[in-house]
Amino acid sequence: MDRTKAARLAKELVAKMDIVEKASQLRYDAPAIPRLGIPAYNWWNEALHGVARAGTATSFPQAIGLAAMFDDALLEKLGDVAATEGRAKYNAYSKLGDRDIYKGLTFWSPNVNIFRDPRWGRGHETYGEDPYLTSRLGIAYIRGLQGEGPVMKAAACAKHFAVHSGPEAVRHQFNAEATPKDMEETYLPAFEAAVKEADVEAVMGAYNRTNGEPCCGSKTLLVDILREQWGFRGHVVSDCWAIRDFHEGHGVTETTCESVALALKMGCDLNCGDCFRCLLHALREGLVTEEEITVSAERLFTTRYLLGLLGEGSAFDLIPYEAVECGKHLALAQEAARKSCVLLKNNGLLPLDPDTVGTVGVIGPNANSRLALIGNYHGTASRYVTVLEGIQDAMLGKGRVLYAEGCGLCKDRVEALGMPGDRLAEAVTVAKHSDVVVLALGLDETLEGEEMDTGNSAESCGDKVDLLLPAPQRELLRRVLETGTPVVVLLMAGSAIDLSDAEEKADAVLLTWYPGAGGGKAVADLLFGAVSPSGKLPVTFYHNEALEELPEFTDYSMKNRTYRYYRGTPLYPFGYGLTYGDICVMGVNANQHTASVTAENRGTRFTEDVIQIYIHDGASAAAPVNPVLCGFCRIGLEPGEKRVVEIPISANAFTVVTDSGERVPGSGTWTLYAHTGQPDERTFQLTGKRAVQVSIRA
Repeated sequence: MDRTKAARLAKELVAKMDIVEKASQLRYDAPAIPRLGIPAYNWWNEALHGVARAGTATSFPQAIGLAAMFDDALLEKLGDVAATEGRAKYNAYSKLGDRDIYKGLTFWSPNVNIFRDPRWGRGHETYGEDPYLTSRLGIAYIRGLQGEGPVMKAAACAKHFAVHSGPEAVRHQFNAEATPKDMEETYLPAFEAAVKEADVEAVMGAYNRTNGEPCCGSKTLLVDILREQWGFRGHVVSDCWAIRDFHEGHGVTETTCESVALALKMGCDLNCGDCFRCLLHALREGLVTEEEITVSAERLFTTRYLLGLLGEGSAFDLIPYEAVECGKHLALAQEAARKSCVLLKNNGLLPLDPDTVGTVGVIGPNANSRLALIGNYHGTASRYVTVLEGIQDAMLGKGRVLYAEGCGLCKDRVEALGMPGDRLAEAVTVAKHSDVVVLALGLDETLEGEEMDTGNSAESCGDKVDLLLPAPQRELLRRVLETGTPVVVLLMAGSAIDLSDAEEKADAVLLTWYPGAGGGKAVADLLFGAVSPSGKLPVTFYHNEALEELPEFTDYSMKNRTYRYYRGTPLYPFGYGLTYGDICVMGVNANQHTASVTAENRGTRFTEDVIQIYIHDGASAAAPVNPVLCGFCRIGLEPGEKRVVEIPISANAFTVVTDSGERVPGSGTWTLYAHTGQPDERTFQLTGKRAVQVSIRA
């Protein structure tokens, strides 16, 4: 049904409730109202990269890996997979009367915050550091989750609104200060796109304050911008227990009732937490009105009607449980895993030939780790394929595979092993007895993640203190490289790591992110050449020393931060990634709407790559320092094939944002670049190719 009808039905239903019933429906664990035939509903569910926390589900690469695909069409399909499996679970569980947490159809995904600083532990939940890329991918995943109607397949939620990207340790009392320019140019575009272009059904507020106001009770964010400027029609949900932070952390209120009143009056409709249990107390104290409670209840029941959960039903009610982790969904997850991996270096060693490679030594703390496959906010798979297992399967009947863990993930794990020297000696021995080594290093969700994630240290709360591999892994890398055996370094992590030693001394470096439960097979497919790597970096990889050049972690200024403003030389630039082929941009013609790009595959095998369009307004003082991504297109070409592709250009590409936060036309003279990477000197050093450029005048 359309929103007008859903809103009318919601209004009529809520009008039949008394005030106690209305207030009860503003909690995430909304109870049943039997006299009105309303079943209980738990709003809390997650689908960051597949349905999470509700048992078996298809597991995609972590969100940062999905961003590295630069493939909005595939991401929309993955959103549809998550919605389908969510429906299958909901249908089965609700028939048995199970309406508990993680069983509903309101998914608190995607996370469209900007990964502005490489130290943020939660950044791997995002689509990277670029507002345009994040916007396009957020739109795609939301559309996949929600479908095209007339009934929503599932309800998506854009989070965390807004200006939220660490530090994790202080998020419950932290005030993120952002200039009007940075708000309009960096922190708000992805949310605006989610609302205006994808019609996202929900928006979740952040824990922190933004420019002095708690995000879940911010007039600026929730009233002035979200509802009045953007015309948002859905509902707003608090982050979990964020309203409690108003009085316990931020000190903007003194009591729970005051915090509840502030949130409700500013348009926070749904409370993840327990503060809204005090709604009736706040009503009795005159802090809120029944009308304010009614408005929020009507918004929430509008969502339930749009989902077809009250009375009318839909064809989605017929989705069987057999859809969960079906063959089609697993195949899409494998495709995503292969497209997400980024080849950072290759001196010609890759791809390996399983028939002739001989003995492969698989070494490292992440080589046989399931945790390194899944990231956080993950579901459960019926089968996991680690990197070791994927390589063993690929080498079956062809050659020998040796294995050594080498060390624990970090110092604490090494010490827990009891005799770490023996593990290191084993790794060196395996390397010396192998023809090639695959060295799987990196992190997992216990070292980078959300403040509350299990295993994070109390000091970091999931954030990183530097960009280095943990000390035991650096020693393992050094010792294995010293053997002289050819080495492929696999980095399994969700953020930028300084791989200077691997870049200098290893034969190849492949970034796999957290590739999903079956990711080991996808990694093996890439290592042995079944397909070519084609992922691109959605974040800048800095040298560790660059942390001294970046603003403080608590400073939300974009000065010298991310590829758009960074003035230094990165280790690997945003947009960078190698392939086994040779797709070249031969020419480009463009206007203010479309870039027409001619690309040719000069290689000897079918290859996919990502054509990227960047724009620079060199005459405007308000423009970013460096060229900015304004279009992209994934392309696949056979050997010798040449093709012209039409790539839409961002509507904001020819504008700039002033210090006052006003978006205005640019100078009228722009340089547009087309390349398989960013048009910077470091990309040229790494690829030997320069971008093709054209001037555009208004």
